[in-house]
Parts: sequence; structure tokens; C-alpha cells
Amino acid sequence: MTKPIVILSEYNPNWEKQFESEEKRILDILGDRVVGIEHIGSTSIKGLEAKPIIDIIIGIQDLDEVPNYVRPLSEIEYEYVPKPMFKDRRFFRKGLWGQGTCHLHICEFNSSEWIEKLLFRDYLRLHPQVAKEYASLKKELASKYQFDRPTYTKKKEPFIKTIIEKANKEIHSKKKGMSALLN
Repeated sequence: MTKPIVILSEYNPNWEKQFESEEKRILDILGDRVVGIEHIGSTSIKGLEAKPIIDIIIGIQDLDEVPNYVRPLSEIEYEYVPKPMFKDRRFFRKGLWGQGTCHLHICEFNSSEWIEKLLFRDYLRLHPQVAKEYASLKKELASKYQFDRPTYTKKKEPFIKTIIEKANKEIHSKKKGMSALLN
């Protein structure tokens, strides 16, 4: 088993096509059990350097149904990886160990897990300067922790949490503004 290392690649416009291809394969195998499916992570942000792994999030009605998805997803090369630290999502991977091509996160649709992943992605898409700050942080961490991917990931968490909080505040202030306009 190859140990996963951190190597960032320049943005690749083919990442979107890869997502679309995987989305079709997943929907073909899981069908209407999928309530929502989205491209998340750095490969979903145009112009952002990233580990060349396509992150996909699937929203379903009930997380307890995931064991029923293991066999069908294995037919399209997704391997279930138990991660006890993930309480609100389940994780699958595709590709050789240490050289994965896709990560699949399954959670309940509109859960905090679902909402936060999309808030972060959308905030970076709408705020290119923040995306540049994130890129800079990732480069710095990748050079320090190239051979320690868990620490690389952990060190990004404070930035990610801060952005999610900002995004939440913006949404709530817009809602208040709309509410004031309607009254």
C-alpha cells in the first residue's frame, strides 16, 4: 500500500468533465436513491491548484442506507473505507491506494455536512481573493507536510471553518435584508 503524499497540481479544466463522467456512473448505479450530487473540494474551484482527486458529495435521505450502496458502488470501482471519525458521512475512494482518483462522501441531504461543504465551495467560487488565500495556505502546507497528508488536511481546518462561518453570516444578513424589504 502506497502512503498518500501531498502533491498539488495546476487547475485542470478536465476535472469538471471527470466529475460529470463519475456523476453519470454513480447515478446510473444508485438511481433515485441519490437526492443530490455535487462536485466539491478544490478541483471544483476554477483556477485553484489541487490534489488531482475529484471530490464528490452525495446527499441521500438516510445514512443508515449506505451499507446497501457498498456492493453497487464497488461495481464502478468505489471502495468503502470505514472512517469512525466521520460521524455524519460515509467515505468511498476510487483508484490505487495513495494514488486515488476520486473521493466519494455520502451524507444526508441538507445535513450540516452537506450544507457546509457547499457553502465552502460556493464562497470560494464567489470570492477569488479568498480562493487565492486558500491556494497560498495549501502550497505552504503541502511543502511542509508533503509526506504527511493527515496533518496537511488537519492544518487546513481552521481556514475552512472560518470561511464557512463567514458564508453563514453573509447568508443570514442577506435573509434579514430581504425580510426587511418585504415588511
